[in-house]
Amino acid sequence: MCKIKVDFTKQIGEIKAVNGVGQPPFLGIDFSMCDYLKKAHIPLSRLHDVGGAYGRNMFVDIPNIFRDFSADPFDPDSYDFAFTDLLITALVERGIEPFFRLGVSIENYCKIKSYRISPPTDYTKWSQICEGIIKHYTCGWANGFNYKITYWEIWNEPDNYEDPLQNQMWTGTPIEYYKLYDVASKYLKEKFPHLKIGGYSSCGFYAITNSNNKFGACSPRFQHFIEFLDGFLEYIKAHNCPLDYFSWHSYSDIKSNIVWSQYARKRLDENGYTNTEQTLNEWNCCPDLKGTAKHAALTAGMMLALQNTDISSAMFYDARCGMGIYSSMFDCMTYKPLPSYYSFVAFGELYARKTQVLVSDLPDSVYAVAAKDTDGCIVIANTNDFELNITLEMLGATVITECKIIKEGSIWQDYNFANTLPSNSVIMIKTKTNIYAHA
Repeated sequence: MCKIKVDFTKQIGEIKAVNGVGQPPFLGIDFSMCDYLKKAHIPLSRLHDVGGAYGRNMFVDIPNIFRDFSADPFDPDSYDFAFTDLLITALVERGIEPFFRLGVSIENYCKIKSYRISPPTDYTKWSQICEGIIKHYTCGWANGFNYKITYWEIWNEPDNYEDPLQNQMWTGTPIEYYKLYDVASKYLKEKFPHLKIGGYSSCGFYAITNSNNKFGACSPRFQHFIEFLDGFLEYIKAHNCPLDYFSWHSYSDIKSNIVWSQYARKRLDENGYTNTEQTLNEWNCCPDLKGTAKHAALTAGMMLALQNTDISSAMFYDARCGMGIYSSMFDCMTYKPLPSYYSFVAFGELYARKTQVLVSDLPDSVYAVAAKDTDGCIVIANTNDFELNITLEMLGATVITECKIIKEGSIWQDYNFANTLPSNSVIMIKTKTNIYAHA
């Protein structure tokens, strides 16, 4: 018999925005599926790989917004904001803050020919174009908006491959990316000191844990990812570049990501970036399990584990209603939620309550976080392939008012909690709390 202890009388911090998503679910220009994100209290949506399928090239990417690089970046008529306005507004109206990637979508067939993933021919002008985009969405420029969009990311995964002919995101050299970051980060931070400018969406740190993960990379790329980070930190430190946040990606397991967050923190601190946030803004654990309770348990377990790391925010890849395995939240045929969506519903109950309280005595591969405001909530994920008998001890709570479960054959159904954690399950428990109780 295992024991999980929840102490609602001991506040330990705020629930963090680790329940963000990438690629919001929309169909053409129908954004109604974003209502699902609102219902789950999802706070952030990263806008990468949303350029538009099948050559439509409508949204977000700089070449979609600024179609002629020879045009004047200070002239509003040089910009085409039409479709991106629709997407950004749809998110903001639902209380979801965009996480804006400045750059381009991935080009999966770059070995045949690449189109938009080469370094800009003029780094300063590219930065001025970014300035126009930021002004449009945050300062009302060019018939724009005054939206709260805090995070602006310079490019995505320039370290994807060492060989530029294989790199699906950046056909330049590492030093060319470092120089782009140097110019753009300084320019944008001077123009918008109140916003957070960062990058670079590292492909991850598989070499640190020797993770042979088929969704990450084969081993020759592992060391390149590390070397790219070393070169990046050395360069921006020498050139005194701002780095409000450092972003990285992972398709590895929960325990590896905890180690990787510690590694990223260590490398940032060693280079003097002690106040730089880190965000895991692209992740998905075992996406080949899409549509199963196991995947839902791993997804919930990841968010619960990340809550207690140095990571400030995280974004799941991805929330599209698509056919690929990475689109793991919605069925592309029925448009209905898959089990992992309800992991976000469960964590959203924590996020809505804001204040984290102490949880202790967790068994191995079981993850739990609790929060409270006027009432309490506990979310527990058992990622083991076997059932566990537990005793749930709650201090400062009186009675369970609601309990839901995600398990094989029962997705977000009422559950009569009786000291059992089924295998590969997620349990969300709401309680009444006694704010005057003492431990």
